[in-house]
Amino acid sequence: MLVKDVMGCSVRSVKSDARLIEVVSLMCLYRYSGLPVVDDNNLLIGFVAEKDVLSRMFPSLTELMDGGMATVDMDELMGKYKDVVKLKVSDIMTKGAVSVPPDMHVLRAAAVMARYKFRRIPVAVDKRLVGVISMGDVHKAIFRANITQAVAGCIQD
Repeated sequence: MLVKDVMGCSVRSVKSDARLIEVVSLMCLYRYSGLPVVDDNNLLIGFVAEKDVLSRMFPSLTELMDGGMATVDMDELMGKYKDVVKLKVSDIMTKGAVSVPPDMHVLRAAAVMARYKFRRIPVAVDKRLVGVISMGDVHKAIFRANITQAVAGCIQD
């Protein structure tokens, strides 16, 4: 079974010059954990994820080593969110996003996601975004291929 058989084709993407407040609104409203970043020609240039946004709120390693987490005011950290969402996508996105081709086997795509600790990954042809596949897509495809066939076999027996 190939990526193209199970990937989502109607992909929401964002531009690198988009304001982060718009992107985090999409993330929160539509429960996106991340979005591909494309240029004007729909070429994949990066990825922006919730972890990119939230990690901007945390103290640096140096600050933590100097004072430790016990000295950090968590409510003050939460307040930094207002500053983070004033940035542009290009300020926090992961550049040069990892992607998979549509003709890759779904388990190979799952292995790529596992290697990078991704829950979803863009699907691209010659760097042009054509879809997204998630671990959930892979799991559902394997379930359908195995369990629904087994159930059908039990009904026929």
